[in-house]
Amino acid sequence: MSEKLIVALDVEEMEKAENLVDSLIPYVKLFKVGSFLFTACGPKILGMVVKKGGKVFLDLKYFDIPNVVSNSVKMAQTHGVFSLTLSILGGRKMLEAAASIHPRPLLWGVTILTSIDSPDMNELGISREIGDEVVSLAKIAESAGLEGVVASPLEIEIIRKATRKDFIIVTPGIRPVAQEKSSGDDQKRVMAPGEALKRGADYIVVGRPIIEAPNPVAAVKAILQEMEK
Repeated sequence: MSEKLIVALDVEEMEKAENLVDSLIPYVKLFKVGSFLFTACGPKILGMVVKKGGKVFLDLKYFDIPNVVSNSVKMAQTHGVFSLTLSILGGRKMLEAAASIHPRPLLWGVTILTSIDSPDMNELGISREIGDEVVSLAKIAESAGLEGVVASPLEIEIIRKATRKDFIIVTPGIRPVAQEKSSGDDQKRVMAPGEALKRGADYIVVGRPIIEAPNPVAAVKAILQEMEK
C-alpha cells in the first residue's frame, strides 16, 4: 500500500519539507511537489527528495505551447522526476509533444480539479456533466500517449471503463474516514482512502490530513491501515 500513497508536500519552506520526508520515508516513497513548494524553493526541492530515496511527483500542471511544455518535460527528466502533470485542456498537440520526449517522467493529465463542482462548470461555460467531461478528457490523454490522468475519486470507475486496463488513475481529494464528511476544505469531490482503492485508483494523494496532523507519521500509518482494509 505504501507504493500507492503519495504525500503532498504543500508547505512553504525547504526545512519543513525535508523534515516531513525524513520522518515519512520509511513508510512512503512518493512525494508530490506542487506549485506552492516549487515556487518557494525551486528545483533544489526535487534533488532533496530524490537524494533521500524518494520519488517526485511534480504537480505543476503544465499548460503552454507545445515547444515550451516539451522542453519542460526534458528539464524535469534531468532532475530525476518520477512523474509530472499536464493540463489536458492544453490540447492534443501539446500533449503529444510532451509524450514524444524520451526518456521522460510518467505523464499524468489533469482532468477537472477536485475543488470544482457543477455550478463552477456552468460558470465556465461547460454544459456537460462533470463525469462526462472527465471521461472525454481522459480519452484525449490516453490517445495522445500519456500514461494516466489525475481525477477526483468520484470518476474512477467511469474512467476505468473508458480506458485501457493499464491506464493510471491518480486521485487527490482523499480524506481519512474520520474527516471525509467533516473536513472537505476547498475540495468538493472527496472520498476515503480505502474506498478510492476499491473503486480502482492506482495512486491516492493526501496532503493536509498528513502534513497538518500533530503526528504526521501516525497519520500516514492510519491511512495505510485504511488502505489495507
